[in-house]
Amino acid sequence: MIFPTEASLPAFFPIAFATFVWWSSTGLILFLDGLPRTTFPWSMGAASILLVIALGGLAQSAQSTSVCAAYQAFSCAVLIWAWLEMSFLLGFLIGPRRSLNHPTSHGWQRFRNATEAILYHELALVAAAALVTFLTWHAPNPIGSWTFAVLWVMRLSAKLNLFLGVPNLSAELLPSHLAHLRQYLTRRPMNELFPVAVTVASAVDAYLIFAATEAPDQSFSSVGLALVATLLSLAILEHWLMIIPVNASKLWQWALDSTRRTAAAPEPEPTATPDESAPR
Repeated sequence: MIFPTEASLPAFFPIAFATFVWWSSTGLILFLDGLPRTTFPWSMGAASILLVIALGGLAQSAQSTSVCAAYQAFSCAVLIWAWLEMSFLLGFLIGPRRSLNHPTSHGWQRFRNATEAILYHELALVAAAALVTFLTWHAPNPIGSWTFAVLWVMRLSAKLNLFLGVPNLSAELLPSHLAHLRQYLTRRPMNELFPVAVTVASAVDAYLIFAATEAPDQSFSSVGLALVATLLSLAILEHWLMIIPVNASKLWQWALDSTRRTAAAPEPEPTATPDESAPR
């Protein structure tokens, strides 16, 4: 993988790069997920080729502390994560519980049912985390493992918050073949985990931002930390979009198929009816 050299990069480039990768990769996955299901094996085949390339690129970049290696490690970790996301959203790695035909449950039984519904995907995440750790263990460049850790921990937090209850579920982003997962989403004004998760993540993000600003400009440390900090900031933003009254789906409206685009559209405001008894 080839990335620009240090001399050609403006100071804001790591932030812009991480933001673009986050937005475009999410949109591309949603777009592929909206295509006919006959295309899914082809999409996963292409993604699997990229996965192999990403694993090799991650192992290579882990041994270098150049600025290019920081971008390469970050990109490879995102590609690995993208394969995992596609395997889930396209329905290849979900879980053994895929039916709506069971009694409504509460408490720990509901949590168990929800876990069974995504069990294979969660096990794949653990295996991928172990592989990423193995490829970067004691290596001088930890950016790839840090990137994967941010994606993994913040996605786990998001899943738990959606299970425990938030105002904005963005359920329309789930494709029809994963409609059974919507029964495990809960609409509530707030849950006990949310403030804890956001506070801890924000504290870690503040530390990363401080460390990035303290490192020499355009050095491996400053660029790598900026990439990871930006990704964590975006993950925190995704958490807040569960709470604030904003339609997060609009960020990827271009990638949604017509059915989900319609579901994501806000309800039209009711038209006021003139009062017939009002004086004219």
